[in-house]
Amino acid sequence: MINSKSLLWLLAWYVCVPLQAQVDNKHSNESVGTVVATSAVHDSVSRTMPLLDWPSSVRNQLSQLLEDKLFNTSQVGLMVYDLTADSTLFAYNERQMMRPGSIMKLLTAITALDKLGGNYQFKTELYYDGKIENRTLTGDVYCVGGFDPCFSHDDMHSFLSCVKDLGIDTIRGNLFADKTMKDLNTLGEGWCWDDDNPILSPLLYNRKDHFMDQFEDELRSDGIRVEAFSSTGRKPANAKLLCVRTHTIDQILLDMMKESDNLYAEAMFYQIAAQGKRTDISAKDSRVVINQLIHDVSANATDCRIADGSGLSLYNYVTVKLLVNFLKYAYHNDAVYRHLLPVLPVAGVDGTLKDRLTDASTRGKVWAKTGTLTGISSLAGYCQAPNGHLLCFAIINQGIMRSKFGHVFQDKVCHVLRKP
Repeated sequence: MINSKSLLWLLAWYVCVPLQAQVDNKHSNESVGTVVATSAVHDSVSRTMPLLDWPSSVRNQLSQLLEDKLFNTSQVGLMVYDLTADSTLFAYNERQMMRPGSIMKLLTAITALDKLGGNYQFKTELYYDGKIENRTLTGDVYCVGGFDPCFSHDDMHSFLSCVKDLGIDTIRGNLFADKTMKDLNTLGEGWCWDDDNPILSPLLYNRKDHFMDQFEDELRSDGIRVEAFSSTGRKPANAKLLCVRTHTIDQILLDMMKESDNLYAEAMFYQIAAQGKRTDISAKDSRVVINQLIHDVSANATDCRIADGSGLSLYNYVTVKLLVNFLKYAYHNDAVYRHLLPVLPVAGVDGTLKDRLTDASTRGKVWAKTGTLTGISSLAGYCQAPNGHLLCFAIINQGIMRSKFGHVFQDKVCHVLRKP
């Protein structure tokens, strides 16, 4: 019997457009929860739509696109898979190794949802030890980072409130930054030195690695006397938990995918290995987990190289077939799909696709992750076909010096897939 999710895409436009308006506050638990709940509506429709054959003209039109003079000096990998019919619609250079750019975030997101689950939370914790007498804490305070890229002013205010709730006005000891969640590398492998790279620290405040300076300054501004030194150190086992600030995996995914936020993607990348190894997590640990899923979904797991979670690295190499296999895996795994689909940019509506595919035939009918890197332009995700079938696809343009050339080709592919 046909998977019920495939049968609802004729109605998807009426759900997804108003749906996206609900996620304007990118750090809102309520908005993210609404997105996930609404996508679940796809499972409630009766399974009555028949399978329809694809006309050969669609394949011919895709083949004609490959005759463009663009490919006299550049390469392309293209694969389209019909999820409803469970068959390959089109494939070209599908096993060619290419740099993915930011569509690498699809592999990171799908692996994270598969291994961590949709209820996973990113945490930053506050602990203390010592004794409190005469409104003075004689002891140490520990800020324990869990690589939460969302930690901001509101979270810091909660930390300060918890300190004041102890009834103290003086801290006499040390303020420790516990960054032992991951290794000491603050940049990814294969990143260009002149890029605007995120800082890979597990203890961030407003995206920057100045947590302890800000914590101390705000303690003083809040009337607490700090007779303490700031340093780095591991929280002792007997320290008392004072405060925990969390953000959901959906909140991280929203910016990571809609806006292609590299910091959020790297935070997700390191979280992938967090359950198996709580401290000193390295990029290698996360790659092991992603490679395990690659082995599960692809017969050619060795035909790729994973370096980071965002796609910034020049060491990443994948195939469009691998990306399609991941999209297929996500689609057939409701625990992954119901969290992934709502955070993908929607053609002509939001995210990095807001200003692309805006015409009536494609607007709201393509949900896909974009990718841009020097010489690389890519697009991968899902598309609702006019016959009611749901497709997944991956396109990587390599060797192009202007990303708009890749955008034009990718948009043409989507228009072909949307023709009745």
